[in-house]
Amino acid sequence: MTLPPEAFLHADWPAPPGVRALQTTRLGGSSQGPYGGFNLASHCGDDPAAVARNRALLRESLALPAEPAWLNQVHGCAVARAPAAGLPSADAGVAEGRGQVCVVLTADCLPVLFCAEDGSAVAAAHAGWRGLAGGVLEATVAALQRPPGRLLAWMGAAIGPASFEVGPEVREAFVAQDADAAACFRPGRPGKLQADLYALARLRLRRAGVERIHGGGLCTVEDARRFFSFRREPVCGRMASLIWIGS
Repeated sequence: MTLPPEAFLHADWPAPPGVRALQTTRLGGSSQGPYGGFNLASHCGDDPAAVARNRALLRESLALPAEPAWLNQVHGCAVARAPAAGLPSADAGVAEGRGQVCVVLTADCLPVLFCAEDGSAVAAAHAGWRGLAGGVLEATVAALQRPPGRLLAWMGAAIGPASFEVGPEVREAFVAQDADAAACFRPGRPGKLQADLYALARLRLRRAGVERIHGGGLCTVEDARRFFSFRREPVCGRMASLIWIGS
């Protein structure tokens, strides 16, 4: 089995030579039913054999230098350093040097990939609203141990503002830390708000000193052909966002 070109969404950013960064879509693969296509998560109820085949296809198609450093994602702000033993409970991974593949899984939450401008370090972060409010992006920036002004960030596909309905407690979680976060919400149905996850991430990255921010603008909920979405279909697969330093 081979994957179609649309199985990958390649990061469009001025990363240094050797840095590889992309997000998978749901196209291709061997999963069936609500996981249909290229599901890469082993925790969401899919057939383990299908997930194993999809992960093998991922490694082969991208000629990965190592098995991705999979995480047990918990919507927190812990950062694991690759390589790590077992399946660390963390929502971001950091690697230095060649041969280590950082990865996060998402289906509406925001994947953010990072690299140092000199190509010496990379990271991947999983930012749902709880992790974002908790500081997962700031923790990832700190774990990279590089001046924030020398980092680049790329945001993959996530739930868009037209689809991300939240309660007022979500707005308060952000506004309590930064009044400017209020601009990332707009009124929705009675008692509800529409949240812009991309805008919230940009605000927090800039507050952390990261100015070179790329990507954003897609919506996993609206694009059912290409993306899994937990908000659209609670039983679904997950996309992977990967970054590594190649040769």
